Parts: sequence; structure tokens; C-alpha cells
Amino acid sequence: MENHSVVTHFILLGIPHTEGLHTILFIIFLAFYLCTLLGNLLIMIAIISGSHLHTPMYFFLCNLSVLDIGFSSISTPKMLTNLWSRTISWGGCMSQVFFYHFLGSTECLLYTVMAYDRYAAICHPLRYTVIMNWKVCTVLAAGTWFTSSFHATILTSLTFTLPYCGSNEVDYFLCDIFPVVKLACADTLIIETVSFTNIGVVPMVCFLLILMSYVRIACSVVKMRSAESRRKAASTCAAHLTVVCFFFGPCALLYTQPSLTDVLATPIQIFCNVVTPMMNPVIYTLRNKEVQAAFKRMKGSKIQSSLQPS
Repeated sequence: MENHSVVTHFILLGIPHTEGLHTILFIIFLAFYLCTLLGNLLIMIAIISGSHLHTPMYFFLCNLSVLDIGFSSISTPKMLTNLWSRTISWGGCMSQVFFYHFLGSTECLLYTVMAYDRYAAICHPLRYTVIMNWKVCTVLAAGTWFTSSFHATILTSLTFTLPYCGSNEVDYFLCDIFPVVKLACADTLIIETVSFTNIGVVPMVCFLLILMSYVRIACSVVKMRSAESRRKAASTCAAHLTVVCFFFGPCALLYTQPSLTDVLATPIQIFCNVVTPMMNPVIYTLRNKEVQAAFKRMKGSKIQSSLQPS
């Protein structure tokens, strides 16, 4: 029986083909991270402080901002430190795997809930306040978080109950299930099957539900007689459709094209982790007049308070 040392920490090999670019990458990643924090915090403050934004649509958008801050925070800071120090502890790796899949799954489910909210608002406008009352909204939001925590707990438990007694070099820029289980010195068929099924089935089901919602929405919009009503309906859905494309598009490309080389796959993975969380506040700010009006009121009240004598 071969004598192997038990793995107590992992070494992340980082982003391939980036030798000599560490300083530039550090500045770029840090800029994106700070913009993500600032943009999502501003969205949250605008929604919380604006009473006219206390509606189901903006309640879910506030949840999305919390998710984007969390998702960016579990990947980008570690990517910044990995540019120079690539060691991560066993517990740190476990935490990253858990929160990566917990927040990613929650965001996937939340997009589906937001699509249902738009379906109820456009297809059943007279019953909208009954269908999407605050109790229903709270249950739907809490359900996305609870379901995802259960999903992530199963995946993390299966991953880190495996014995690791050989190499500790993870061929990736963060801890994720498939790069980590390659290092296990045991049969990984169960965890690989469960992970691939869960990670593949959950987004696919969510995407199909979103697609069904928007097919029904499109049918209702076509039947509208007023051009203004059609324009307003399309406007309320445009931002959500855009962020859905940013979220599901790269995922679909990665999972349907497993033969992608590192030159193509790595930038797509970095885009999902670093850029996408920043895009949501940008898209909703640019496309949404109500959020823009809330920002203007916040700015106006700040100027007014600064002019008042102390």
C-alpha cells in the first residue's frame, strides 16, 4: 500500500497563460468588483428608501442585488489574492464550493421567479395584486434561498467526504467540484453523476420555465390593442430578458460545448464570475425609469440636506 500524505490545503493553479499580466489583471478585477459592490448597493438603497418601489418586482430585484454582491465576493477577492498567493485552506475551499453553488443556484431560481412575476403582471393585470401578494413573494424568495442551500449542502458534503491523499494542485482559478474531485483518491462516479445531474438539470428546468413564461407574455402582448400598452409591457421585460441572457448564455455555451479549449472556456468562466454580477445594476439602471427617478430623488434630498444650516 502506497504511503500518501493527507491533503490539508489546496493550491489553485490560477488562470492559464497570464504570466507577467498579474498587475493588469489585479487592477481590472478590482475595478469590476468595486463597481459591482457600488452598483448593487445603490440599487438596494434606492429600492429600500423609495416607497413607490416597494412592489414585488423590486423586492425580487433587491434579492438579486444581494446575490450579486455575495456571488462576486466569494470568487473575485480570492482571484485577486491568487494572482500572487495560490494556497487555499481545506475549510476555505469547502466554503467556496458551498457558497458558489448556493448563490449560483439561488440566482438561477430567482430569475425564474422574476419571470413568473412578469407573467402575472402582464397576462393577469387585474388579479396581479392577489396573485403576487406579499406573502406569496416572501414564500417564493425564501424558497429559492432554502432550496439552493439544500442543493449546495448535498454537493459540498459529497465532494469533501471523499479522501484526498495525493496531489493538492487544483487546475482552476477557484475551488469548484469537478476540478477538486479529480484529486480524490477514491471512486468519484457518484459525486460526478450527482453534480452533473443537479448542475445541468436545475438551470435547464429554470430556463424552460422562463421560456414558457415569455411565450405566454408574448401572446398577451400581441393581443394588446394599445401600442402604448405593448411598449410598456416590452419595456418592463427587456431588463429581465437581458440579464437572463447574460446568465444562461455563457452557461449554455460551456455545458453544450465541453470541447472548448482553455483559451475560450477560461474567459467565459471569468466573465460569469466577474462581469455578470456588475451587469445587473447597469442594465436595470439604464432601462428602468423608476429606478432612475429614485436615484434622482436620493441625489436631490442629499443636496437639500447639505444646504440646510447645521
